Amino acid sequence: MDSSTLCAGWPGSPAVGVLRLIDGEIDVIGANGDLDARRPWASVSKLAVAMAIGVEVDWGLHRYDEPLGPSGATLAHHLSHSAGYGLEAGDATAPVGTKRVYSNVAVDRAVDAVVGDGSPARWLDDRVFRGLGLADAVLEGRPAAGVVGSTRDLMTFAGAWLRSDGLAVPTRDRILSPFLGELDGIVPGFGRFRPCPWGLGPEVRGDKQHWMGDWPPDSAGHFGKSGALALFNVREGIAVVATSTVDFGPWAVALWPSWITAIRTLALAP
Repeated sequence: MDSSTLCAGWPGSPAVGVLRLIDGEIDVIGANGDLDARRPWASVSKLAVAMAIGVEVDWGLHRYDEPLGPSGATLAHHLSHSAGYGLEAGDATAPVGTKRVYSNVAVDRAVDAVVGDGSPARWLDDRVFRGLGLADAVLEGRPAAGVVGSTRDLMTFAGAWLRSDGLAVPTRDRILSPFLGELDGIVPGFGRFRPCPWGLGPEVRGDKQHWMGDWPPDSAGHFGKSGALALFNVREGIAVVATSTVDFGPWAVALWPSWITAIRTLALAP
């Protein structure tokens, strides 16, 4: 795969960027599509929440082990989908720390606990977007899924994870490490995995055979209902991001595993 075929197989009008960290600098290995069009990031927004809460931890304003929600639950449980909430308010719940139940409401409640009476949009702008120089990204809906921004901004954001811009390295690494990594769970659209590792916001690949293709087990990222995705591997210093004009669906389930694998080959090529 070369940069001229980065979007091969995608429906609609996707935009894709492939990055590599070399000697402390982020190099764009390839890019295609309208990088400046503002598009919904959907659940990729959870990566922005994860970084913003990491900033709170770095500043000593909050702790991952602080109690939140059901008895025994913490901020970390909420970010890692192990606090026992269902997908949305009113959905079936589970005991804290017993299974990985993907939950938008848990992430929204984590933000509510941190922001209080403040504006989540202003908070994300202060903690993440402005500091990283994201020109177009803004929260226009719920924190768990409401960021809208350009693919160019998403490229800058992914590069920040590789270089740990805006976060202390130990905090970045903690966010990207599995929390209660032994838990079983479901990755929406891809089925049940035993185990289903997740970090403090980002999904961690582990041994799952799904959208992350043949990327190494320590790879982390997220995808969204809008067809957007961000995937990075800090150890290898590579990342890929994409936005789409076609919502996630069977096309993505069929395409992404092999496409993502080919992207890694491109990113690591001499």
